[in-house]
Amino acid sequence: MPNENKFFPEKQAMRWLEQLLTVRGLSRNTVAAYGQDLDELSLFLNELQEPFSSLDEEKLMLFTAWLRRKKDSSRTLARRLSALRQFCLWCQEEGLLADNPLALVDGPKLPARLPTVLSREEMQSLLHAPVTTGSKAHLGLRDQAMLELLYAAGLRVSELVSLQPLDVDLQAGIVRVFGKGSKERLVPLHDRAVALLKNYLRDTRPLFGPVDNALFLNRSGKHLTRQSVWRLVKGYALKAGIRKDISPHTFRHSFATHLLEGGADLRSVQLLLGHADMIATEIYTHVQAQRLRSIHRQYHPRGTVDEE
Repeated sequence: MPNENKFFPEKQAMRWLEQLLTVRGLSRNTVAAYGQDLDELSLFLNELQEPFSSLDEEKLMLFTAWLRRKKDSSRTLARRLSALRQFCLWCQEEGLLADNPLALVDGPKLPARLPTVLSREEMQSLLHAPVTTGSKAHLGLRDQAMLELLYAAGLRVSELVSLQPLDVDLQAGIVRVFGKGSKERLVPLHDRAVALLKNYLRDTRPLFGPVDNALFLNRSGKHLTRQSVWRLVKGYALKAGIRKDISPHTFRHSFATHLLEGGADLRSVQLLLGHADMIATEIYTHVQAQRLRSIHRQYHPRGTVDEE
């Protein structure tokens, strides 16, 4: 949240952040990040001894240089300018600014960074990595069901660890997911995921001595943390011989890409992922196009031509 500063409209900033949380339904983490972005502008204006109402393109150039001196990366800088653009637009609508000084200011150019995606064969190897026999069979069965669910529903890791048993309707083959901003979506599950979850809930989960009401539990019967899931995924990737740098989010990327490769339309994938904006989903079309180019170069007779 913005610090107290006579050069910055703290009360209006607080109102805007509250609207983002209650009206637009953004997550608390996102709103907190926007608050930090406004903090930076507040500090800059205080150093400059200039009021918020005096913001113009020249001062924004100085602000950008000030952030770069503080070692902000291009990606962080782009996010800060995006947040400030939205805040200034709101201030314009509220009559606090005559116009939006960021309306014509471009953010820094970011390198195209496509998500890591596993092939179908790599995903199969990863899903079969947990050991489901022996003295630690209950851990393997938990992990097998968990990994299968991550891939079957394209879940974020935060969504996975917050699931409760009642969120999974095994009879209907549906999982109820609460995504960013507590937005609810229903995602269908395939038969293998349903079977593994049914066995886990009936036979395996009770062995953990549940303390929390989470779907997936640790050895103490409490909910698994995001960090725990991250470590498990890393360990199973190593065991499966996967050399790519992957994380739990790789399951989500692979889920979306494999659906598109199988013929799913972009709108359906958007709904399954819980993306509010189609732009967030369109990145997977770039992943698909990149893989098609790779296949074309590899197998087309003119894909590689020796120089004469």
